[in-house]
Amino acid sequence: QVQLVESGGGLVQPGGSMRLSCAASGSDISIYAIDWYREVPGKSREWVGRITSDGSTSYADSVKGRFTASRGNAKDTVYLQIERLQPEDTAVYYCHSPDDPFDYWGQGTQVTVSS
Repeated sequence: QVQLVESGGGLVQPGGSMRLSCAASGSDISIYAIDWYREVPGKSREWVGRITSDGSTSYADSVKGRFTASRGNAKDTVYLQIERLQPEDTAVYYCHSPDDPFDYWGQGTQVTVSS
């Protein structure tokens, strides 16, 4: 019932930063945990991080210290701030709620890190 839509990706240079958005089209997702994943061709989805309903966060070791998940003032949006981007961060990024009984996955947003 709740469809999460990712946006904010694009082409950036190594060392740059960007903020990805995960929006639920006006639906309140503040009560749900939101996971961020990334995927490259030929590999399975990699879990990146999580933000819970109380705002606590956790991250994969590969991104810890550079990625920060947060909730916006609007209850329908979650963000992923990425700092000091590396070429290895190139992937399609997805947001997904483990609390979604319909297990909805969007199209993701492409992040390309290249000079």
